[in-house]
Amino acid sequence: MAFVCLTLSCTTEETNPLEDANYEIDLNLSLETDWEMADEILELINDHRSVHGFMVLEKDQGYASAFAVKHTKYMINIKQVNHDNFFERSGALKNRGAIRVGENVAYGYNTAENVVDAWLQSPSHKKIIEGAYTHSGFGVLKNADGQYFFTLLFHKQN
Repeated sequence: MAFVCLTLSCTTEETNPLEDANYEIDLNLSLETDWEMADEILELINDHRSVHGFMVLEKDQGYASAFAVKHTKYMINIKQVNHDNFFERSGALKNRGAIRVGENVAYGYNTAENVVDAWLQSPSHKKIIEGAYTHSGFGVLKNADGQYFFTLLFHKQN
């Protein structure tokens, strides 16, 4: 059985910014993403964006993907889909020039088509997919039972 946690996607509005935060991260984390699945997701999202007149997103295999992988590993560890500590991921990307950050998460879908379709059926997730972003980072990983967890970080660069 496949399902997604349809929690509200985070927006660019920050309610808990960190002062003097350390936004360092091991960029090698991004190598842990299932890039075949991530590329399929990006293609489907960009197809949707193109059809609806939005500019296509560039793949961010650096910081956004490293932070997305870190969050996906966290969700796998606690066995729960969530947006915990989004303000830290957002702050880290803003510290590197992003002016807007959004996030979609999911769990349990086996194909790119299924997870993207689920996000597009959810108004809050669709709003992020269609948002004024330029890049997306991917944390697409399987847990020990072979079930996918997803974190997509969207950001707009200056």
